[in-house]
Amino acid sequence: MREGSLEAPTRHPLQWQSDDFTDPQKLDDELRRVFDICHGCRRCFNLCDSFPLLFDLIDASETMELDGVGSEDFKPVVDACTLCDMCYMTKCPYVPPHAFNLDFPHLMLRYRAAEFQAGKTGFAEKQLAKTDRNGTLARPIAPLANWATKTTNKPTRTLLEKAAHIDRHAHLPAYHSQTFEAQAKSNPLPANAQAPAFGRKAVLYATCFANYNRPGLGMAARALLSHNGVETEIVYPTCCGMPKLEQGDLQAVADNAAIVSAALMPWIDKGYDVIALVPSCTLMLKSEWPLIVPQDPDIEKLAAATFDISEYIVDIAKREGLAPGLKPLTGGVSLHLACHARAQNMGPKAAEMLKLIPGNDVDVIERCSGHGGSWGIMKDHFETALKVGKPVARTALKNAKKYVSSECPLAGDHIVQGMERLDESATPDHAPHPIELMALAYELDY
Repeated sequence: MREGSLEAPTRHPLQWQSDDFTDPQKLDDELRRVFDICHGCRRCFNLCDSFPLLFDLIDASETMELDGVGSEDFKPVVDACTLCDMCYMTKCPYVPPHAFNLDFPHLMLRYRAAEFQAGKTGFAEKQLAKTDRNGTLARPIAPLANWATKTTNKPTRTLLEKAAHIDRHAHLPAYHSQTFEAQAKSNPLPANAQAPAFGRKAVLYATCFANYNRPGLGMAARALLSHNGVETEIVYPTCCGMPKLEQGDLQAVADNAAIVSAALMPWIDKGYDVIALVPSCTLMLKSEWPLIVPQDPDIEKLAAATFDISEYIVDIAKREGLAPGLKPLTGGVSLHLACHARAQNMGPKAAEMLKLIPGNDVDVIERCSGHGGSWGIMKDHFETALKVGKPVARTALKNAKKYVSSECPLAGDHIVQGMERLDESATPDHAPHPIELMALAYELDY
Protein backbone atom coordinates (compact mmCIF):
# COMPACT_ATOMS: atom_id res chain seq x y z
CA MET A 1 0.00 0.00 0.00
CA ARG A 2 1.34 3.43 -0.98
CA GLU A 3 1.71 6.20 1.57
CA GLY A 4 -1.43 8.32 1.86
CA SER A 5 -3.86 5.52 0.98
CA LEU A 6 -4.18 6.62 -2.63
CA GLU A 7 -5.72 3.35 -3.76
CA ALA A 8 -9.41 3.21 -4.64
CA PRO A 9 -11.54 2.51 -1.55
CA THR A 10 -12.82 -0.99 -1.11
CA ARG A 11 -15.34 -2.53 1.23
CA HIS A 12 -15.23 -5.77 3.13
CA PRO A 13 -18.18 -8.19 3.30
CA LEU A 14 -20.33 -7.78 6.39
CA GLN A 15 -19.73 -10.65 8.81
CA TRP A 16 -23.27 -10.29 10.15
CA GLN A 17 -23.79 -14.01 10.73
CA SER A 18 -20.83 -14.18 13.10
CA ASP A 19 -21.47 -13.97 16.83
CA ASP A 20 -18.73 -11.33 17.05
CA PHE A 21 -20.73 -8.96 14.84
CA THR A 22 -23.27 -8.24 17.57
CA ASP A 23 -21.16 -9.08 20.62
CA PRO A 24 -21.68 -6.07 22.93
CA GLN A 25 -18.08 -5.77 24.11
CA LYS A 26 -16.51 -6.27 20.70
CA LEU A 27 -18.96 -3.80 19.17
CA ASP A 28 -18.17 -1.23 21.84
CA ASP A 29 -14.44 -1.73 21.32
CA GLU A 30 -14.81 -1.08 17.61
CA LEU A 31 -17.02 1.97 18.19
CA ARG A 32 -14.40 3.44 20.48
CA ARG A 33 -11.59 2.67 18.05
CA VAL A 34 -13.38 4.35 15.16
CA PHE A 35 -14.80 7.26 17.15
CA ASP A 36 -11.33 8.06 18.48
CA ILE A 37 -9.99 8.23 14.92
CA CYS A 38 -12.91 10.45 13.89
CA HIS A 39 -12.28 12.71 16.90
CA GLY A 40 -8.69 13.20 15.83
CA CYS A 41 -9.63 13.97 12.23
CA ARG A 42 -13.02 15.77 12.16
CA ARG A 43 -13.14 16.15 8.38
CA CYS A 44 -16.78 14.98 8.41
CA PHE A 45 -18.04 17.70 10.77
CA ASN A 46 -20.28 19.25 8.08
CA LEU A 47 -21.87 16.15 6.56
CA CYS A 48 -24.65 14.74 8.75
CA ASP A 49 -25.58 15.22 12.39
CA SER A 50 -23.71 12.13 13.60
CA PHE A 51 -20.35 13.81 13.64
CA PRO A 52 -21.31 17.08 15.40
CA LEU A 53 -23.11 14.99 18.02
CA LEU A 54 -20.03 12.82 18.53
CA PHE A 55 -17.63 15.75 18.71
CA ASP A 56 -19.89 17.67 21.11
CA LEU A 57 -20.05 14.62 23.39
CA ILE A 58 -16.27 14.44 23.48
CA ASP A 59 -15.74 18.18 23.89
CA ALA A 60 -18.24 18.34 26.76
CA SER A 61 -16.69 15.44 28.66
CA GLU A 62 -14.38 15.96 31.63
CA THR A 63 -11.31 14.71 29.78
CA MET A 64 -12.28 16.23 26.41
CA GLU A 65 -11.28 12.84 24.98
CA LEU A 66 -13.34 9.80 24.06
CA ASP A 67 -12.49 8.06 27.35
CA GLY A 68 -14.68 10.66 29.07
CA VAL A 69 -17.79 9.59 27.13
CA GLY A 70 -19.98 6.73 28.32
CA SER A 71 -20.96 4.03 25.85
CA GLU A 72 -24.62 4.63 26.71
CA ASP A 73 -24.26 8.05 25.08
CA PHE A 74 -23.34 6.62 21.66
CA LYS A 75 -26.91 5.86 20.55
CA PRO A 76 -27.83 9.41 19.34
CA VAL A 77 -24.69 9.36 17.19
CA VAL A 78 -25.79 6.09 15.61
CA ASP A 79 -29.40 7.20 15.21
CA ALA A 80 -28.32 10.34 13.34
CA CYS A 81 -26.56 8.33 10.61
CA THR A 82 -28.67 8.11 7.45
CA LEU A 83 -26.38 5.53 5.77
CA CYS A 84 -25.82 8.01 2.94
CA ASP A 85 -22.20 6.76 2.56
CA MET A 86 -20.88 10.27 1.87
CA CYS A 87 -18.35 10.13 4.71
CA TYR A 88 -17.01 6.87 3.29
CA MET A 89 -17.07 8.00 -0.35
CA THR A 90 -15.99 11.64 -0.21
CA LYS A 91 -14.35 12.59 3.09
CA CYS A 92 -12.69 9.81 5.04
CA PRO A 93 -8.97 9.28 4.35
CA TYR A 94 -8.91 6.09 6.42
CA VAL A 95 -11.21 3.76 4.47
CA PRO A 96 -9.86 0.38 3.34
CA PRO A 97 -7.24 -0.42 2.11
CA HIS A 98 -5.83 2.03 4.67
CA ALA A 99 -4.57 0.21 7.75
CA PHE A 100 -7.15 1.97 9.95
CA ASN A 101 -9.86 0.09 8.00
CA LEU A 102 -12.59 2.62 8.85
CA ASP A 103 -16.13 2.19 7.49
CA PHE A 104 -18.33 4.48 9.56
CA PRO A 105 -21.71 3.74 7.86
CA HIS A 106 -21.30 -0.01 8.15
CA LEU A 107 -20.27 0.35 11.79
CA MET A 108 -23.51 2.24 12.42
CA LEU A 109 -25.30 -0.58 10.59
CA ARG A 110 -23.59 -3.10 12.87
CA TYR A 111 -24.85 -1.21 15.94
CA ARG A 112 -28.39 -1.27 14.54
CA ALA A 113 -28.11 -4.97 13.75
CA ALA A 114 -27.23 -5.57 17.41
CA GLU A 115 -30.21 -3.45 18.46
CA PHE A 116 -32.51 -5.36 16.11
CA GLN A 117 -31.25 -8.70 17.37
CA ALA A 118 -31.85 -7.55 20.95
CA GLY A 119 -35.43 -6.54 20.15
CA LYS A 120 -34.82 -2.82 20.62
CA THR A 121 -36.13 -1.65 17.23
CA GLY A 122 -39.40 0.22 17.64
CA PHE A 123 -42.73 -1.29 16.56
CA ALA A 124 -43.70 1.71 14.41
CA GLU A 125 -40.34 1.72 12.64
CA LYS A 126 -40.72 -1.97 11.82
CA GLN A 127 -44.15 -1.36 10.32
CA LEU A 128 -42.89 1.49 8.14
CA ALA A 129 -40.26 -0.80 6.66
CA LYS A 130 -42.91 -3.23 5.36
CA THR A 131 -43.27 -1.34 2.11
CA ASP A 132 -44.89 -4.11 0.07
CA ARG A 133 -47.53 -4.79 2.70
CA ASN A 134 -48.20 -1.08 3.17
CA GLY A 135 -48.46 -0.46 -0.56
CA THR A 136 -50.78 -3.43 -1.05
CA LEU A 137 -53.07 -2.34 1.79
CA ALA A 138 -53.13 1.31 0.70
CA ARG A 139 -53.80 0.67 -2.99
CA PRO A 140 -57.56 -0.08 -2.73
CA ILE A 141 -58.08 2.97 -0.51
CA ALA A 142 -55.47 5.25 -2.05
CA PRO A 143 -57.62 8.44 -2.11
CA LEU A 144 -58.54 7.98 1.55
CA ALA A 145 -54.96 7.14 2.57
CA ASN A 146 -53.61 10.19 0.74
CA TRP A 147 -56.25 12.45 2.30
CA ALA A 148 -55.36 11.19 5.76
CA THR A 149 -51.61 11.69 5.31
CA LYS A 150 -51.66 15.21 3.86
CA THR A 151 -49.82 17.71 6.04
CA THR A 152 -52.86 20.00 5.85
CA ASN A 153 -55.03 17.33 7.52
CA LYS A 154 -54.07 18.24 11.07
CA PRO A 155 -56.35 15.83 12.99
CA THR A 156 -55.16 12.69 11.19
CA ARG A 157 -51.51 13.77 11.09
CA THR A 158 -51.59 14.51 14.81
CA LEU A 159 -52.91 11.00 15.45
CA LEU A 160 -50.28 9.53 13.13
CA GLU A 161 -47.56 11.43 14.96
CA LYS A 162 -48.69 10.03 18.30
CA ALA A 163 -49.13 6.48 17.02
CA ALA A 164 -46.17 6.10 14.66
CA HIS A 165 -43.85 8.97 15.68
CA ILE A 166 -44.00 10.44 12.15
CA ASP A 167 -43.65 14.21 12.30
CA ARG A 168 -46.95 15.87 11.42
CA HIS A 169 -45.16 18.38 9.17
CA ALA A 170 -43.20 15.84 7.12
CA HIS A 171 -44.35 15.27 3.56
CA LEU A 172 -45.37 11.64 2.96
CA PRO A 173 -45.47 10.03 -0.50
CA ALA A 174 -48.88 9.42 -2.00
CA TYR A 175 -50.19 5.97 -2.94
CA HIS A 176 -51.79 5.06 -6.25
CA SER A 177 -54.72 2.79 -6.88
CA GLN A 178 -52.95 1.19 -9.85
CA THR A 179 -49.35 0.08 -9.54
CA PHE A 180 -46.63 0.71 -12.11
CA GLU A 181 -46.63 -3.01 -12.90
CA ALA A 182 -50.37 -2.97 -13.59
CA GLN A 183 -50.26 0.22 -15.66
CA ALA A 184 -47.44 -1.11 -17.82
CA LYS A 185 -49.16 -4.47 -18.32
CA SER A 186 -52.38 -2.82 -19.51
CA ASN A 187 -50.50 -0.59 -21.96
CA PRO A 188 -47.88 -2.52 -23.99
CA LEU A 189 -45.26 -0.25 -25.54
CA PRO A 190 -43.18 -1.51 -28.51
CA ALA A 191 -39.58 -0.42 -28.94
CA ASN A 192 -38.89 2.24 -31.58
CA ALA A 193 -37.29 0.30 -34.45
CA GLN A 194 -35.88 3.52 -35.95
CA ALA A 195 -33.85 4.45 -32.87
CA PRO A 196 -30.06 3.93 -32.95
CA ALA A 197 -30.18 1.73 -29.83
CA PHE A 198 -32.87 -0.60 -31.22
CA GLY A 199 -32.04 -4.14 -30.16
CA ARG A 200 -31.24 -3.36 -26.54
CA LYS A 201 -33.30 -5.18 -23.95
CA ALA A 202 -33.79 -4.16 -20.33
CA VAL A 203 -35.75 -5.24 -17.30
CA LEU A 204 -37.07 -2.38 -15.21
CA TYR A 205 -36.87 -3.36 -11.56
CA ALA A 206 -39.82 -1.25 -10.49
CA THR A 207 -38.79 -0.70 -6.84
CA CYS A 208 -41.47 -0.40 -4.17
CA PHE A 209 -41.51 3.40 -4.47
CA ALA A 210 -42.12 3.54 -8.23
CA ASN A 211 -44.56 0.64 -8.06
CA TYR A 212 -46.83 1.91 -5.28
CA ASN A 213 -46.06 5.61 -4.83
CA ARG A 214 -44.78 7.09 -8.08
CA PRO A 215 -45.85 4.95 -11.06
CA GLY A 216 -45.47 8.01 -13.29
CA LEU A 217 -41.71 7.77 -12.78
CA GLY A 218 -41.75 4.20 -14.04
CA MET A 219 -44.01 5.02 -16.96
CA ALA A 220 -41.75 7.94 -17.95
CA ALA A 221 -38.68 5.69 -17.84
CA ARG A 222 -40.40 2.99 -19.91
CA ALA A 223 -41.58 5.55 -22.49
CA LEU A 224 -38.11 7.09 -22.73
CA LEU A 225 -36.43 3.71 -23.16
CA SER A 226 -38.97 2.49 -25.70
CA HIS A 227 -38.61 5.71 -27.70
CA ASN A 228 -34.88 5.02 -27.78
CA GLY A 229 -35.34 1.51 -29.10
CA VAL A 230 -35.05 -0.48 -25.88
CA GLU A 231 -37.36 -3.46 -25.41
CA THR A 232 -38.54 -3.31 -21.80
CA GLU A 233 -40.05 -5.70 -19.30
CA ILE A 234 -41.32 -4.77 -15.84
CA VAL A 235 -40.36 -7.06 -12.94
CA TYR A 236 -41.11 -6.48 -9.29
CA PRO A 237 -40.95 -9.56 -7.03
CA THR A 238 -40.37 -7.60 -3.79
CA CYS A 239 -38.60 -4.62 -2.18
CA CYS A 240 -34.80 -4.39 -2.33
CA GLY A 241 -34.74 -4.23 1.47
CA MET A 242 -33.22 -0.78 1.96
CA PRO A 243 -35.83 0.12 4.65
CA LYS A 244 -34.89 -3.10 6.46
CA LEU A 245 -31.20 -2.31 6.06
CA GLU A 246 -31.71 1.03 7.81
CA GLN A 247 -32.99 -0.91 10.83
CA GLY A 248 -30.25 -3.53 10.83
CA ASP A 249 -32.53 -6.41 9.82
CA LEU A 250 -29.87 -8.02 7.66
CA GLN A 251 -31.56 -11.42 7.46
CA ALA A 252 -34.59 -9.80 5.84
CA VAL A 253 -32.31 -8.01 3.36
CA ALA A 254 -30.60 -11.30 2.49
CA ASP A 255 -34.00 -12.97 2.04
CA ASN A 256 -35.19 -10.20 -0.30
CA ALA A 257 -31.93 -10.37 -2.25
CA ALA A 258 -32.52 -14.08 -2.85
CA ILE A 259 -36.09 -13.49 -4.07
CA VAL A 260 -35.25 -10.61 -6.40
CA SER A 261 -32.11 -12.18 -7.86
CA ALA A 262 -33.97 -15.42 -8.56
CA ALA A 263 -36.67 -13.49 -10.43
CA LEU A 264 -34.17 -11.49 -12.48
CA MET A 265 -31.74 -14.29 -13.38
CA PRO A 266 -33.81 -15.68 -16.30
CA TRP A 267 -33.94 -12.20 -17.87
CA ILE A 268 -30.20 -11.64 -17.46
CA ASP A 269 -29.57 -15.05 -19.04
CA LYS A 270 -31.67 -13.91 -22.03
CA GLY A 271 -29.46 -10.87 -22.51
CA TYR A 272 -31.48 -8.24 -20.66
CA ASP A 273 -29.84 -5.46 -18.70
CA VAL A 274 -31.34 -4.59 -15.30
CA ILE A 275 -32.35 -1.00 -14.52
CA ALA A 276 -33.43 0.18 -11.09
CA LEU A 277 -35.51 3.35 -10.92
CA VAL A 278 -34.44 4.71 -7.52
CA PRO A 279 -30.74 5.24 -6.60
CA SER A 280 -31.07 3.63 -3.16
CA CYS A 281 -32.37 0.45 -4.78
CA THR A 282 -29.67 0.49 -7.45
CA LEU A 283 -27.06 0.82 -4.72
CA MET A 284 -28.52 -2.20 -2.93
CA LEU A 285 -28.34 -4.37 -6.05
CA LYS A 286 -24.90 -3.15 -7.11
CA SER A 287 -23.09 -2.77 -3.80
CA GLU A 288 -24.86 -3.73 -0.58
CA TRP A 289 -26.20 -7.14 -1.55
CA PRO A 290 -22.75 -8.45 -2.62
CA LEU A 291 -21.44 -7.44 0.82
CA ILE A 292 -24.35 -8.99 2.72
CA VAL A 293 -24.52 -12.17 0.62
CA PRO A 294 -20.89 -12.50 -0.54
CA GLN A 295 -19.73 -15.00 -3.15
CA ASP A 296 -23.26 -15.74 -4.30
CA PRO A 297 -23.01 -16.20 -8.09
CA ASP A 298 -26.52 -14.89 -8.78
CA ILE A 299 -25.98 -11.77 -6.65
CA GLU A 300 -22.63 -11.10 -8.35
CA LYS A 301 -24.15 -11.61 -11.78
CA LEU A 302 -27.03 -9.28 -10.96
CA ALA A 303 -24.68 -6.59 -9.61
CA ALA A 304 -22.68 -6.64 -12.84
CA ALA A 305 -25.84 -6.36 -14.97
CA THR A 306 -27.48 -3.52 -13.00
CA PHE A 307 -27.66 0.13 -14.11
CA ASP A 308 -29.08 3.27 -12.60
CA ILE A 309 -31.70 4.66 -15.00
CA SER A 310 -29.75 7.88 -15.71
CA GLU A 311 -26.55 5.86 -16.11
CA TYR A 312 -28.29 3.69 -18.72
CA ILE A 313 -29.55 6.62 -20.80
CA VAL A 314 -26.06 8.15 -20.82
CA ASP A 315 -24.65 4.77 -21.89
CA ILE A 316 -27.06 4.72 -24.84
CA ALA A 317 -26.05 8.27 -25.78
CA LYS A 318 -22.35 7.37 -25.74
CA ARG A 319 -22.56 4.00 -27.48
CA GLU A 320 -25.37 4.24 -30.05
CA GLY A 321 -26.72 7.76 -29.74
CA LEU A 322 -30.15 8.94 -28.61
CA ALA A 323 -33.21 9.05 -30.81
CA PRO A 324 -33.76 12.50 -32.35
CA GLY A 325 -36.51 14.81 -31.13
CA LEU A 326 -35.22 16.30 -27.86
CA LYS A 327 -36.54 19.83 -27.45
CA PRO A 328 -35.19 22.54 -25.11
CA LEU A 329 -36.63 22.94 -21.63
CA THR A 330 -37.16 26.60 -20.92
CA GLY A 331 -36.27 27.93 -17.48
CA GLY A 332 -33.38 25.60 -16.60
CA VAL A 333 -32.94 22.91 -13.95
CA SER A 334 -31.50 22.86 -10.44
CA LEU A 335 -30.39 19.26 -10.19
CA HIS A 336 -29.73 17.59 -6.85
CA LEU A 337 -27.42 14.58 -7.09
CA ALA A 338 -28.68 12.01 -4.60
CA CYS A 339 -26.19 10.61 -2.10
CA HIS A 340 -26.99 7.01 -3.09
CA ALA A 341 -26.35 7.90 -6.74
CA ARG A 342 -23.00 9.44 -5.82
CA ALA A 343 -22.17 6.38 -3.70
CA GLN A 344 -22.38 4.23 -6.84
CA ASN A 345 -19.13 5.86 -7.96
CA MET A 346 -20.38 6.23 -11.54
CA GLY A 347 -20.07 10.00 -11.93
CA PRO A 348 -22.85 12.60 -12.17
CA LYS A 349 -24.92 10.66 -14.71
CA ALA A 350 -28.16 12.60 -14.17
CA ALA A 351 -26.31 15.84 -14.92
CA GLU A 352 -24.69 14.30 -18.00
CA MET A 353 -28.11 13.11 -19.16
CA LEU A 354 -29.92 16.42 -18.72
CA LYS A 355 -27.11 18.23 -20.53
CA LEU A 356 -27.98 16.14 -23.60
CA ILE A 357 -31.13 18.26 -23.93
CA PRO A 358 -30.32 21.06 -26.40
CA GLY A 359 -29.53 24.34 -24.66
CA ASN A 360 -30.46 22.99 -21.25
CA ASP A 361 -29.23 25.13 -18.36
CA VAL A 362 -28.33 22.74 -15.53
CA ASP A 363 -27.03 23.81 -12.11
CA VAL A 364 -25.78 20.82 -10.09
CA ILE A 365 -26.15 20.62 -6.30
CA GLU A 366 -23.84 18.06 -4.65
CA ARG A 367 -24.92 18.01 -1.02
CA CYS A 368 -27.06 15.72 1.06
CA SER A 369 -30.76 16.62 1.07
CA GLY A 370 -30.93 15.46 4.70
CA HIS A 371 -33.90 13.14 4.16
CA GLY A 372 -32.31 9.76 4.76
CA GLY A 373 -35.24 7.48 3.91
CA SER A 374 -37.68 6.90 6.75
CA TRP A 375 -35.23 8.63 9.13
CA GLY A 376 -36.13 12.10 7.88
CA ILE A 377 -39.88 11.84 8.48
CA MET A 378 -39.68 10.78 12.12
CA LYS A 379 -40.61 13.19 14.90
CA ASP A 380 -37.15 12.90 16.47
CA HIS A 381 -35.33 13.74 13.24
CA PHE A 382 -37.48 15.84 10.90
CA GLU A 383 -36.20 19.24 11.99
CA THR A 384 -32.62 17.95 11.91
CA ALA A 385 -33.25 16.59 8.41
CA LEU A 386 -34.39 20.04 7.28
CA LYS A 387 -31.32 21.59 8.90
CA VAL A 388 -28.96 19.20 7.12
CA GLY A 389 -30.73 19.87 3.82
CA LYS A 390 -30.94 23.65 4.26
CA PRO A 391 -27.88 24.40 2.07
CA VAL A 392 -29.50 22.43 -0.77
CA ALA A 393 -32.81 24.28 -0.40
CA ARG A 394 -31.03 27.63 -0.17
CA THR A 395 -28.97 26.90 -3.30
CA ALA A 396 -32.05 25.79 -5.24
CA LEU A 397 -33.80 29.07 -4.35
CA LYS A 398 -30.73 31.09 -5.31
CA ASN A 399 -30.49 29.30 -8.68
CA ALA A 400 -34.09 30.35 -9.44
CA LYS A 401 -34.56 27.70 -12.12
CA LYS A 402 -37.97 26.61 -13.39
CA TYR A 403 -37.39 23.00 -12.38
CA VAL A 404 -35.95 21.60 -9.14
CA SER A 405 -35.10 17.95 -9.71
CA SER A 406 -33.55 15.14 -7.70
CA GLU A 407 -32.52 11.62 -8.61
CA CYS A 408 -34.16 10.50 -5.33
CA PRO A 409 -37.91 11.20 -5.27
CA LEU A 410 -38.01 11.36 -1.48
CA ALA A 411 -35.10 13.79 -1.44
CA GLY A 412 -36.86 15.92 -4.05
CA ASP A 413 -39.99 16.29 -1.92
CA HIS A 414 -37.83 17.03 1.13
CA ILE A 415 -35.95 19.77 -0.74
CA VAL A 416 -39.24 21.38 -1.74
CA GLN A 417 -40.27 21.39 1.93
CA GLY A 418 -36.98 23.02 2.84
CA MET A 419 -37.51 25.67 0.17
CA GLU A 420 -41.00 26.37 1.53
CA ARG A 421 -39.48 27.10 4.93
CA LEU A 422 -37.17 29.69 3.36
CA ASP A 423 -39.46 31.28 0.76
CA GLU A 424 -42.85 29.75 0.07
CA SER A 425 -43.57 32.16 -2.80
CA ALA A 426 -40.58 30.91 -4.82
CA THR A 427 -41.11 27.18 -4.23
CA PRO A 428 -42.09 24.78 -7.06
CA ASP A 429 -45.12 22.52 -6.70
CA HIS A 430 -43.01 19.36 -6.89
CA ALA A 431 -39.57 18.05 -7.83
CA PRO A 432 -39.65 15.85 -10.96
CA HIS A 433 -37.14 13.06 -11.46
CA PRO A 434 -34.52 13.76 -14.18
CA ILE A 435 -36.05 10.94 -16.23
CA GLU A 436 -39.40 12.75 -16.18
CA LEU A 437 -37.66 15.86 -17.50
CA MET A 438 -36.11 13.83 -20.33
CA ALA A 439 -39.54 12.45 -21.21
CA LEU A 440 -40.89 16.01 -21.14
CA ALA A 441 -38.13 17.18 -23.49
CA TYR A 442 -39.13 14.42 -25.92
CA GLU A 443 -42.81 15.38 -25.45
CA LEU A 444 -43.62 11.74 -24.75
CA ASP A 445 -47.13 10.72 -23.82
CA TYR A 446 -47.06 8.15 -21.01
